[in-house]
Amino acid sequence: MQIVVDAMGGDHAPQEIVKGSVLAANEYNINIILVGDQVLIDQELKKIKDYPKEKISVIHAEEVITMDDLPSVAVRRKRKSSIHEGLKLVKKGEARAFFSAGNTGAVMACAKLILRPLEGVDRPAIGAVLPNAKGHSVILDIGANVDCKPLHYLQFAIMGSAYAKFVFEKENPTVGLLSIGEEDLKGNESTKNAFNMLKESPIINFIGNVEGKELYKGKSDVVVCDGFAGNIALKVSESAAWYIGKLLKEELTKNLFRKLGAFLLKPAFQALKKRADYTEYGGAPLLGVNGVCIIGHGSSNANAVKNGIRVAYELAEKKINLYIERNIQDSLKRLKVDKVESFWNNIKDKFKKITSD
Repeated sequence: MQIVVDAMGGDHAPQEIVKGSVLAANEYNINIILVGDQVLIDQELKKIKDYPKEKISVIHAEEVITMDDLPSVAVRRKRKSSIHEGLKLVKKGEARAFFSAGNTGAVMACAKLILRPLEGVDRPAIGAVLPNAKGHSVILDIGANVDCKPLHYLQFAIMGSAYAKFVFEKENPTVGLLSIGEEDLKGNESTKNAFNMLKESPIINFIGNVEGKELYKGKSDVVVCDGFAGNIALKVSESAAWYIGKLLKEELTKNLFRKLGAFLLKPAFQALKKRADYTEYGGAPLLGVNGVCIIGHGSSNANAVKNGIRVAYELAEKKINLYIERNIQDSLKRLKVDKVESFWNNIKDKFKKITSD
């Protein structure tokens, strides 16, 4: 299996991208295609002693999409970029998955244009892995779709359940709807309508509303929301983690006794850091496109790149898209049947009323 990696994407490209790709090739026995400026990539490869030449290949791309490029500009004007060229390899079947730590909006826009959405998927969504008290959960959407219809929430739930099933090995993942209260009637019109659709769907294991305070308690394996709420939840979480770390550092270095205590607790702090380290999760999947696409954090280091490639490999190997497409189609068929039955039931009720009068 071959995985395509955008060697020019991210704050530390191509150095960390190349290092992480070599780590993945060695550790997971994966063949990797690095796409980008061949001269720069070759320079980085030469710095790595005894890298597996038989597992690493390079394809030159003339252009680079920067973090500052607008997605619309990236799609239209930079068609020879590493993102375009990499996704085209997946489209042509020359690779099974794509990883990039580059411009998120550009990767998403290019993936939707080149790979196209899966049949039955209206809007692909970006998912993020959150550590919690019970293990992990996936939240989606986290920014791809700001305004959503009830059907979109259902599709997010199906795609998130597939991710939890294949990556977290949850046999029947629970699904919660992010809202302002646990009660069924809490939320705005959008979430109330979504609640009813999720509740009626036999395709997912829906458990009801989930409040923000429940995200890290592990109440549900999958949390669905629109991209506006999801992005805010994710960014607030990142900010809170940074702030807590800052406070701990300040308090533990105030005097000699605290410094001594911090030294003794160093193994516990290192274990804690690893459990919450985003680099261990690799990246966020763009679910719903016709090909596996993983978007890494812009500041991804070699470890994050390695794990992003691992996740891309796992999803491609387990054929997650076939599972998603099958369940999406099944849900659409059931919705159509329900609508027809509802239509005829309304006609019958009206007819009975007329005849009884």
